Amino acid sequence: MPAAVVFDMDGLLLNTEALARRAMRLAGTELGVELPEAFCALMIGVPVDGCRRLLLEHYQDALSADDLFAASTRHLKAQIDAGEMHLKPGVQELLDLLDEHHMPRAVATSSSRDKAAHHLSRAGIRHRFDALLTRDDVSQGKPHPDLYLAAARALGMAPSHCLALEDSYNGVRAASAAGMPVVMVPDLLAPTDEMRRLSRAVMHDLHEVADMLRARMVSDTSPLQPVPAGG
Repeated sequence: MPAAVVFDMDGLLLNTEALARRAMRLAGTELGVELPEAFCALMIGVPVDGCRRLLLEHYQDALSADDLFAASTRHLKAQIDAGEMHLKPGVQELLDLLDEHHMPRAVATSSSRDKAAHHLSRAGIRHRFDALLTRDDVSQGKPHPDLYLAAARALGMAPSHCLALEDSYNGVRAASAAGMPVVMVPDLLAPTDEMRRLSRAVMHDLHEVADMLRARMVSDTSPLQPVPAGG
C-alpha cells in the first residue's frame, strides 16, 4: 500500500497531451513544415529543452524551434480558451479517495511552473495537491529521476513508499529510475514491452487505479495485477 501518490499532469490528469500535439501540428503547418505523427510522438513526455534538441536533429535550419514553440503555445491557448481542456476519466474519483484516506499527493510534470499552475488552476484541481514539481525545479527533466526524487522529498516520503502514475515512456522511465513503483495509464502512447517491464501495472484509466487502491486499502496483501490496455 503506497503512502503517497505522485501524478504526471499532461495526458494523465488533463487531456493536454492531445491538445499539445494538435497545436504543434497546426504550428508546423503555419510555418510551412510538416510534423508527422511519428515525430510528434517522440516529444511526448519530453521537456522543452529535449524537444528543442529533437527539432534541431530532425529539421536543423529548416525550422526555428522558437517560432514553432511560440505558434504552438498560441494554438494550445486557443484550444484551452475554447473550453477543450478537461480532466481525464477518474481524476475526481481518485482525488476524492485520497482525500478520504488523508493520503498526500504531488504533481511531477515536464511542463514549466507557469504552465502547470495555470492548467491545474483552470481545471479546478491545483488546490488538491500538496506539492507541484515542474521542469523549472530540477536540473534534468524526464527520463532522469530528478522530478520524482524531488516530489518524494517534497512529500517527506521515501520514493519506494510513493506510487507514480504516468502516461508517457519517459515518465515511466523517470519514476522507475527514482525507485518509485509506477502504474502506466496510457494516453497517446501504447504500452511497450519495456513499459510493462518497468511498470507494476498498466491500467486503462484513473477509475481503475482508484479501484486498485480501494482494494488494497481493504487488504494490502493482494499484489497489483497488470491489466492489458486498450483491450
